[in-house]
Amino acid sequence: MSAKAISEQTGKEFLYKYICTSAAVQNRFCCANVTPETDWDRLTQEHAWLLTEQLVVKPDQLIKRRGKLGLVGINLDLQGVQEWLKAHLMKDTTVGKAKGILKNFLIEPFVPHRQEEEFYVCIYATREGDHVLFHHEGGVEVGDVDAKAQRLMVGVDNKLSEDQVTEQLLTHVPDKKKQVLASFIVGLFNLYEDLYFTYLEINPLVVTDDGVYILDMAAKIDATADYICKAKWGDVEFPPPFGREAYPEEAYIADLDAKSGASLKLTLLNPRGRIWTMVAGGGASVVYSDTICDLGGVDELANYGEYSGAPSEQQTYDYAKTILSLMTREKHPQGKILIIGGSIANFTNVAATFKGIVRAIKDYQGPLKEHEVTIFVRRGGPNYQEGLRVMGEVGKTTGIPIHVFGTETHMTAIVGMALGHRPIPNQPPMDAHTANFLLNTSSSAMTPATTRTASFSEPRTSNDASPAKKSKAGLPAAKATTLFSKHTKAIVWGMQTRAVQGMLDFDYVCSRDEPSVAAMVYPFTGDHKQKFYWGHKEILLPVYKNMADAMKKHPEVDVVISFASLRSAFDSTMEVMQYPQIHTIAIIAEGIPEAQTRKMIKVADEKGVTIIGPATVGGIKPGCFKIGNTGGMLDNILASKLYRPGSVAYVSRSGGMSNELNNIISRTTDGVYEGVAIGGDRYPGSTFMDHVLHYEDTPGIKMIVVLGEIGGTEEYKICQGITEGRITKPVVCWCIGTCATMFASEVQFGHAGACANQASETALAKNQALRDAGAYVPKSFDELGDVIRSVYDDLVAKGTIVPAQEVPPPTVPMDYSWARELGLIRKPASFMTSICDERGQELIYAGMPITEVFKEEMGLGGVLGLLWFQRRLPRYACQFIEMCLMVTADHGPAVSGAHNTIVCARAGKDLVSSLTSGLLTIGDRFGGALDAAAKQFSKAFDSGMLPMEFVNKMKKDGKLIMGIGHRVKSINNPDMRVQILKDFVKQHFPSTQLLDYALDVEKITTSKKPNLILNVDGFIGVAFVDLLRTCGGFTRDEADEFVEIGALNGIFVLGRSMGFIGHYLDQKRLKQGLYRHPWDDISYVLPEHMSM
Repeated sequence: MSAKAISEQTGKEFLYKYICTSAAVQNRFCCANVTPETDWDRLTQEHAWLLTEQLVVKPDQLIKRRGKLGLVGINLDLQGVQEWLKAHLMKDTTVGKAKGILKNFLIEPFVPHRQEEEFYVCIYATREGDHVLFHHEGGVEVGDVDAKAQRLMVGVDNKLSEDQVTEQLLTHVPDKKKQVLASFIVGLFNLYEDLYFTYLEINPLVVTDDGVYILDMAAKIDATADYICKAKWGDVEFPPPFGREAYPEEAYIADLDAKSGASLKLTLLNPRGRIWTMVAGGGASVVYSDTICDLGGVDELANYGEYSGAPSEQQTYDYAKTILSLMTREKHPQGKILIIGGSIANFTNVAATFKGIVRAIKDYQGPLKEHEVTIFVRRGGPNYQEGLRVMGEVGKTTGIPIHVFGTETHMTAIVGMALGHRPIPNQPPMDAHTANFLLNTSSSAMTPATTRTASFSEPRTSNDASPAKKSKAGLPAAKATTLFSKHTKAIVWGMQTRAVQGMLDFDYVCSRDEPSVAAMVYPFTGDHKQKFYWGHKEILLPVYKNMADAMKKHPEVDVVISFASLRSAFDSTMEVMQYPQIHTIAIIAEGIPEAQTRKMIKVADEKGVTIIGPATVGGIKPGCFKIGNTGGMLDNILASKLYRPGSVAYVSRSGGMSNELNNIISRTTDGVYEGVAIGGDRYPGSTFMDHVLHYEDTPGIKMIVVLGEIGGTEEYKICQGITEGRITKPVVCWCIGTCATMFASEVQFGHAGACANQASETALAKNQALRDAGAYVPKSFDELGDVIRSVYDDLVAKGTIVPAQEVPPPTVPMDYSWARELGLIRKPASFMTSICDERGQELIYAGMPITEVFKEEMGLGGVLGLLWFQRRLPRYACQFIEMCLMVTADHGPAVSGAHNTIVCARAGKDLVSSLTSGLLTIGDRFGGALDAAAKQFSKAFDSGMLPMEFVNKMKKDGKLIMGIGHRVKSINNPDMRVQILKDFVKQHFPSTQLLDYALDVEKITTSKKPNLILNVDGFIGVAFVDLLRTCGGFTRDEADEFVEIGALNGIFVLGRSMGFIGHYLDQKRLKQGLYRHPWDDISYVLPEHMSM
């Protein structure tokens, strides 16, 4: 959602801080906020003027007409304010239909002034530009300003001048105040633009000889511009409408939404309500709310919300558990209902999102049964059958009544079942499984002839696109009369391989001669080729780093599908419109600031470009072309017969609901001819009327379906078109959002544009106007399919539509990844791993989530225990591992590994190469004695050999005892590293049998030569064996296996890597040159036979 109301205090702070005007703005930052928790002593210290000025106090909770409601205390001293607040603070108040508690107040200095010094000013945004309203009489009794005020429209990208303001707005203002007001209004307009306001009203604006005073202010800002305005806005709080509390659960979901690429929304309407919803899709969520209210459930509807945009399993789990937690706090005498609904998804993996919901249901199965919750599920889309199966299974295993339905059931039928208005079928009919659509069931593997390309209702005709007509000089370019044809070629902006493959599969099943995607553009890689499937064979599509190269090399392209992010969509779209060959652009991104969208629309109109979106899934022309993920996966394409044209065209705002329309139209008519989702933003790039007129002028289209919604006035243009005779084909229309007028407080629905700012923008008003104009309007969405069927049957009866014979489409092989997802195939894995899993929401080490690793403060030793030994080791074991890493980290530059690292670093090699050269020296002679020492001592100890016998045997066999001996250290000059480790081990290990055995061996070897000590490698080796055998985490066989496979040498490798990296960084920091070994350190000798 974009336009959000801000508090009066926030709005005034923005104005005081950033307005640029020659007018003297008075009382800057004189705003004191009062809540039930306010400390008055501290407040008066921060705002000393409270003690000296006469004051005004009023609630700051988005309440309109506070003066008329008696909610403003005027001309009071501080004590008077406190007395006034005693009568109002935390008191229940009714404003219109909304009941709420007054808990947030604003205190400002009282401004003595005359009535003639009060003015009214308002700026608000529309599609064409920003309207500035001014009236020379402001205040409580201003009346109908729309009728009274002078108004000035500033076109998109235009500037407002003081001369314009003076000439067009200030005609009734005294001359001495015109200059001040003109400067202030221009400054206010610039502030409005710079800070992305969508609405800004000041009433009254008081102008005295001292300057300008802002008495009352109401404002909305475009919340999607946060990434642009963050530095100026700071952390803005958006208060809920009066009458609805701000709940922490709403804030939690809003935070999840902000951190996610998906869309997650939650508004609590009545936490004690009986009917709860968990609906997928912005449009579908409104339809379900409408149906619940139509069937009498408005007083029991507990929440409004939606999840969409392919949330992960974890995100869906977090969303679901929040709703389940809320609905199981208070019991209801009739039990409770949870409606898990949704339209047919375009790209969301239904099974994956349902897994998150199922997890939440399992976690809350006790409370759900205790509160007698019954769950109704209806969903369609990719892998929906598996999702429904899983949902049905959890009902059986938990004992919670869960009724599950798929695309064979009308989307909102479950609401009637839940509320007792229609029976619940025992065994609902199930559509065929995804795989049945995709696997070739015909006897012939050949592709059928292309016999089904024309509409069902007319002979085959050419479907070539009509190019944009050349316009006369100085006039905007005319837009193309046909958006897509069987020969349309597109460029896809963004590395959206799944969407592109979906388009190619659609092309193939429509029997197109060539793929519809000519190339992709992705600025973050160099030019390359990307592999895709065309039916059974693999093809390569070019990927370009910049748009100019793509356009130059593909002059046949006339459509761009932009998957650019909300931050880059504006710039990339403006760039695309510089190329005359492009006549259609689809913008998928949601959350583009409205000011940017309006600029794109203006340029598009000038250049004759049709924009579909923003915030859309796209559109589809069966048998010809589809945008991105429109229409979902192939199973839905085939089920809804979108591979060939029908006779019905539709236009909708919602992407998910457009797919639902595909389903409804395919079940009630001969199918879809063309369908477009214009997007849910307040200012879609193309309007309902643009597409309806295009459908009216397309011979193959015999009837039109429009799914409008609350907010905006575009549907009235359809009414006008029907009334004036411009639209002659039957139009079936329904506007969703009829429930909005039944709510006590304003609800912002899932789409940014789904909010009525006046009575004419409500869904009820628009539905009635359409009905009066002659459109076919059902009584509810529930009846939409029936009305479409009735109109279609009538056209067939009249002979306007002649249904054609069905021809089967070619089969498309299923992608391996999707076949595996559906459980149709299995394949042995190339790798197996048991230590780490990064696939879920959270990284897992040996079964332990990373958050738990940090919560338990396991440290590096604990992590090493999880990843190397797949165990959670005791605290002393983790400490011992860390001590081993510390004592083995380095032993000076002279040892072979460090020497190699230094030489490599000085040769100009990189860190990894230098480190590797040092590590490659580790072996039996240097650093690699841990494993060998552990094996030798263990074997001798386990065989019952006495220490002396072990020493004598090794001498007799001519073998060195690994871990014994040091070049520098001796019994007289002990290695303190060994001493530190020995003290720790003796104090903390349960048993040190092998260490004791090794120390006995040391006594024998040092008696022969003092430097034959148990060195650090040997000590760590034998101590580690004691650790593995006695810590209680391993069997004897497991302990021996870890020694055998080389785990102990890993300790030295890991520890010494720290030192090697230190030497590398040291040489780079000291800027040491290429190393050359000195001659005087080399003994040059002749070969032996020559020296003799």
